[in-house]
Amino acid sequence: MMSKNYESLSEVHSSIHIAGKTGWRKLLAYIGPAYLVSVGYMDPGNWATDIAGGSQFGYKLIWVLLMSNLIALLLQSLSARLGIVKQLDLAQASRKAYPSAINFFLFIFAQIAIIACDLAEIIGMAIGLQLLFKLPLLWGVSITILDTLLLLVLLNKGMRMMESFIVSMVFIVGISFLAEMFIVEPEITEIAKGLKPSALSGDALYIAIGIIGATVMPHNLYLHSSLVQTRRIDRSHKGIKEALKFNIADTAIALNLAFFVNAAILILAAAAFYRNGLYEVADIRDAHKLLENIFGPVAPALFAIALIASGQSSTVTGTLAGQIIMEGHLNLRIAPWVRRLLTRLLAIIPAFLTIVYYGDDALGGLLVLSQVVLSLQLGFAIIPLIHFTSDKTLMDGFAIKTGTKIIAWISALVIVGLNIRLVSEEILGWINRSNNNWWVYALIIPVTGAVLLLLLYVLFAPWIDKRKHRATKTPHGKALQIESIENILYQHIGIPVDFSQNDRNIIRHALIQGGKKAEYFLIHVVETAAASYHGNKVFDHETQSDRENLEKYQENLQALGYNVQVLIGYGKVSKAIPEFAKDKKLDLLVMGAHGHTGISDLIFGTTLDIVRHRVNIPILVVK
Repeated sequence: MMSKNYESLSEVHSSIHIAGKTGWRKLLAYIGPAYLVSVGYMDPGNWATDIAGGSQFGYKLIWVLLMSNLIALLLQSLSARLGIVKQLDLAQASRKAYPSAINFFLFIFAQIAIIACDLAEIIGMAIGLQLLFKLPLLWGVSITILDTLLLLVLLNKGMRMMESFIVSMVFIVGISFLAEMFIVEPEITEIAKGLKPSALSGDALYIAIGIIGATVMPHNLYLHSSLVQTRRIDRSHKGIKEALKFNIADTAIALNLAFFVNAAILILAAAAFYRNGLYEVADIRDAHKLLENIFGPVAPALFAIALIASGQSSTVTGTLAGQIIMEGHLNLRIAPWVRRLLTRLLAIIPAFLTIVYYGDDALGGLLVLSQVVLSLQLGFAIIPLIHFTSDKTLMDGFAIKTGTKIIAWISALVIVGLNIRLVSEEILGWINRSNNNWWVYALIIPVTGAVLLLLLYVLFAPWIDKRKHRATKTPHGKALQIESIENILYQHIGIPVDFSQNDRNIIRHALIQGGKKAEYFLIHVVETAAASYHGNKVFDHETQSDRENLEKYQENLQALGYNVQVLIGYGKVSKAIPEFAKDKKLDLLVMGAHGHTGISDLIFGTTLDIVRHRVNIPILVVK
């Protein structure tokens, strides 16, 4: 469904109240968004790159982790600033700054990043389930589709419930690795040496870029700018300034905890594998097996538990980001469970194909590749974010200072520069390794050139033409002028009934709308398998019973002086009711709400929601 005016993550927008809270209660009210973001910084994709880096290069890449974390701190604080000040997420702001065609391609790139992220969660969860319960990887991959149901339940329970779930998962991961550090006993002096920057090339560059992509994840920038809007803050200058201060604290604490977890994984790999001459351990399952050989059964069990918790929490936030990206860039809203299921299916397909055609052992390489893909998309998220938060007019006095702006652009230059170097090396490698390399010249180089041109457009367009973003600063239109109000007389009113206790209330509300001058149509749809197949030719017991019940309602209401007809449909309720509305030229529907939410919507359906999209008349919903 296309929607012109909506709020980012409208299900939970401004759902947590800040007003009236003081001291530590106010701090706790703000804490949450950054923790949901932080799980993306310790997901299974991070594990793969950290294990590969630690096993091949020991402690030498810790500085890359530290640099990535500092960049992430800066960029996430900018993302939070955009959401708090303008009440726009990054995708919505991009839609207002760039033309529709550019936004479509930005959506495609962001969606590829979401799929790459979700692919990492799927693989991590499947591997964790295999390590802990000996479950085949294909089964584990299949089970991960149920995560969409978990997210639906969490959203229906409210933002605080979701944040509590995520924090509990992060707690499990943190405690697991704290225990691991006591078991492997790393060398403190070598860790300190690893904080010193060193030159990167070849495999070290590839893994370093994977670490950056796994740490500074593009979807987290979209997510954070939306999640901060779940807090209902004082919109005065003082209130916004206070919200920015508390969110910076929230971001610093959460991301530093994520850094320690990532560093712990890399240190674990360095201490357990690199120190013992096992330089090629890049696969999570190999790491688990070697931990058992070196340290006994406790270390690998903790490793598997932390992996499952990490994958489960990361998939929740990743699919939320997918919803934000689609709604923001394309102004397109579809049912949340459909959106999340689609994201998950698009990620499951490559995992399935990899296992079927290349075997279980190929998943480790696929995991690292997914993180490199994330890094390649970063420029398309970072550059617009810096543009928006630097714009003094747009940010209403809360634009970032010159020093922060310089550091942000240097960070963007480092990330984009490393990505360009990696892509160049890969293309040259393909050309040199193959005699039959026409496809590189015919496909890879033109696509790479087009992507580079798009990146340059995203970089320079806001400086060249600043008018577009300032034309509409909020996601809503202007209030309409309400003229004199006249009574609306409904002549043809439809009343779907199901012979439950709710019917009396639904009929009563319908009669109030039209009085004795209107014509009423009592509607019931027979949903049996026979009715779905045979239509109006069916004559089973349920159909006869339903017809008799409708006629009793009709007789009862006619005795009271109302003009009533009965209509019986067959098959799907959501299809039959709109057909009756069109055929009988109804000008009002009075329907009962089904009263179920969450998973029940998936099981029993959302008839009311479907019907309202298929008719162009008012619907009165009676609960």
